[in-house]
Amino acid sequence: MLTDPLTLYKLMILYLLKQAKFPLSNSQLSEFFLDKEYTSYFTLQEALNDLLEAHLITQETIRNSSRYEITREGEETLVYFGSSISEGITADMDQFLKENKIRLRNEVGVTADYYKASSGDYMVECQVREGKSALIKLELAVPSEEQAELMCDRWQDANQSIYAFIMKELLKDE
Repeated sequence: MLTDPLTLYKLMILYLLKQAKFPLSNSQLSEFFLDKEYTSYFTLQEALNDLLEAHLITQETIRNSSRYEITREGEETLVYFGSSISEGITADMDQFLKENKIRLRNEVGVTADYYKASSGDYMVECQVREGKSALIKLELAVPSEEQAELMCDRWQDANQSIYAFIMKELLKDE
């Protein structure tokens, strides 16, 4: 058993990211650690920062949401030290992923962000990803930041119907 709790939390993060097989957001990791009362939010953030600095995980930020993935180095670290995580903790993490896997994957697989283009318009990038592959990726120009924000906010709810419409239209027989 580990004597340093922070080291245990780092290994737990690596384990969750490895077992999930897709990125997990900061809020999803926080949900597990805080709901199970393993540690505080601030200690979790310290563990994430340490893992980032050691290049054991990577971070992608989209519209104020950070998503983390385990690196090859992180996987190797887990192979060597993962047995330090108790069976009870591993069971908690496995149960969390089993109960929430579809919801977790959907939350991180659907992304929308915008930026101001050199033309003065705002470019909105909407995506649905399955693992590392994009099922659909739209890039749209809109004249105002308010419209860009609105499109990003609505993408979460509308992406499935938009994808279905596009597929139907592109694959229909004439």
